[in-house]
Amino acid sequence: MKNYKSLKDLTNKVVLITGASGGLGEQIAYQVAKKGAIVVACARRKEKLDVVVENCQNLSKRLAYAYQLDISKPEEVEKVVNEVEEEVGPVSVLINNAGFGLMEDFLDFDMDRAEAMFRVNVLGLMYATKYVATKMAERQVGAIINIASMAGKMATPKSTVYSATKFAVLGFSNALRLELKPLGISVMTVNPGPIRTEFFDKADKTHNYLNSLGNIVLDPEEVAYKIVSKIGTSRREVNLPYYMEVAHHLYEVFPHMADYLTGGIFNKK
Repeated sequence: MKNYKSLKDLTNKVVLITGASGGLGEQIAYQVAKKGAIVVACARRKEKLDVVVENCQNLSKRLAYAYQLDISKPEEVEKVVNEVEEEVGPVSVLINNAGFGLMEDFLDFDMDRAEAMFRVNVLGLMYATKYVATKMAERQVGAIINIASMAGKMATPKSTVYSATKFAVLGFSNALRLELKPLGISVMTVNPGPIRTEFFDKADKTHNYLNSLGNIVLDPEEVAYKIVSKIGTSRREVNLPYYMEVAHHLYEVFPHMADYLTGGIFNKK
């Protein structure tokens, strides 16, 4: 029986990526293309997807595909997954990258935006996972990568709703991993700290957050390389940067000190 370890070689494997029109999703698409994968890039912005797909084809020397998708709409998710399976081929790897955040105090937060964030970051991810994993289970092979966040491990001021969505992704992924492993399907979560992408154009209204962090901001290409290098392994999590993983362990051991640091001198929002 094949299982996820056979996916270490991505040659001609179909890799479906949500939120692939820019930022980390775009860089992940390029990394899997370099490994000879058939890239299926999904996002709302079709014109940007077309550029990503063209770049992927140049890197992989294989066909790549763009599917316009609003991940917050379950009927669209099901339709796209079925079309990909019929028109491109069986999905071997699903990378749930679509998501957004807003850095605002909770008392001022628009709850319509909170619901929208849950529909994209959590429910959209769950629908995509269900529709793809059901087909993977029939084949007894597959890999699912859920892009969560260090905000799902260490909540900070002005990240209340975003952190809640990423805590949900982590809880979902940890249980799903146990359910799908006997079916030959791996589930890995990725918990990056701040990445220099357009994510913060929407999340940070001040446009000062990334600059205030200095050299600790992650490069999306490097993050994408590390994620893709773990496909086909039994790795449960990828936590970046390393010092934040250490900080998370300290956060659990010394919670009162952690509250003081994350809510005070380390709070850059």
